[in-house]
Amino acid sequence: MKLAVIGTGYVGLVTGTCFAETGNQVVCVDIDERKVEKLNNGIIPIYEPGLDVLFNRNTAEGRLKFTTNLAEGIEGAEVIFLALPTPPGEDGSADLKYILKVSDDLGPLLKQYAVIVDKSTVPVGTAEKVWLHISRGAKIDFDVVSNPEFLREGVAVDDFMKPDRVVIGTRSDKAKAVLNKLYAPLVRQGNPVIFMDERSAEMTKYAANAFLAVKISFMNEIANLCEKAGANVDDIRRGIGTDSRIGKRFLFAGIGYGGSCFPKDVQALAKTAQEYDYDFKILKSVMDVNTRQKSKLLPIIKNHFDGDLKGKTIAVWGLAFKPYTDDIREAPALENIRALLNEGAKVTVYDPEAMDNVRNVLGNQINYAHTSYAALDDADALVIMTEWPLFRTPDFGKMNLLLKNKLIFDGRNVYELDQMKEVGYTYYSIGRETVTPEVTQNA
Repeated sequence: MKLAVIGTGYVGLVTGTCFAETGNQVVCVDIDERKVEKLNNGIIPIYEPGLDVLFNRNTAEGRLKFTTNLAEGIEGAEVIFLALPTPPGEDGSADLKYILKVSDDLGPLLKQYAVIVDKSTVPVGTAEKVWLHISRGAKIDFDVVSNPEFLREGVAVDDFMKPDRVVIGTRSDKAKAVLNKLYAPLVRQGNPVIFMDERSAEMTKYAANAFLAVKISFMNEIANLCEKAGANVDDIRRGIGTDSRIGKRFLFAGIGYGGSCFPKDVQALAKTAQEYDYDFKILKSVMDVNTRQKSKLLPIIKNHFDGDLKGKTIAVWGLAFKPYTDDIREAPALENIRALLNEGAKVTVYDPEAMDNVRNVLGNQINYAHTSYAALDDADALVIMTEWPLFRTPDFGKMNLLLKNKLIFDGRNVYELDQMKEVGYTYYSIGRETVTPEVTQNA
């Protein structure tokens, strides 16, 4: 099939590349001339494991192309995906200006029947708005469908090629037939394509992300209670995660969620509830818990140093909001680094992928180390913000030679308590007892 994907952000680029991998002819459209030029030169603007292999193969074989020309990009396309940003407005609602602008532009350009697919995360009722904006200029028949993405950054290629389910919101039999054909190669193992109306599909995406955010915030509240009650949140996680009604995923305590989806989508769903005069109390609590959790470590760090961080050098491992991505949107690390700087501390950071993005935000306010160990040189303490696998099995002997103090503040519970006792570190984590060695290190 011939496809067009409008928008080459995270969702658009993964969508276009993966559909090209299943044999489709895909043209991706973006107004950013520099980005399109880079893509045409084989430069991928995001880090996503496995994407480069598919990108290089499909561009080399001519199935994946890029342009800034909308008319050229959609020419002959049977399906046109709208993968455009929906940033939160000042009131928390999703801003649809990019989607509606493209919808206005699309109408006069359509020369044959096409299925227009909302791939972006959009509020309930957006498909109707898109249809109205396209119809003002269209002279041929078309359908607008909601097809939300459920990609996890870091494993997005696998999620796309082997989806748990595909949700499609449409009441058009013609559109159903087209999308069934398109998704057939991806659901051969029997994972369902679930058809529903457009509004239900739009709500499904928000409901899924909000529910996962609820699980995360619930476990963080349990962790905070564990610290007061003398319980271990990791044991509790294992105890409840083996219950099939609850499941093992999204039960890890830490310093809150971030990224491009959860914060924005929870906020947008709460705004939708407000528009329909419904008091969605759980969502309000989730947002409040997450805001507080992000800054949970700072008072612990200050307390350890008797309230004075001036002149202290703090090493930070991890900047991205999660491992296997360079995405720093709403990342807890940024908030904590700014707070440390405000307290007069010096900060040296290391992340395998996200340092360039942080440099674009914080510039030379902080130091950037070329390795995880280099970040520790002459530091008073290590703070862990992202659970990259390479942080899990460090050489503690080497760390001991670099750090001034054997002191770790772990926002992701990377290490086991017994391990920290064995290596003689003072170790603060989330929802677990503080480890203090028998011989106290000088702060």
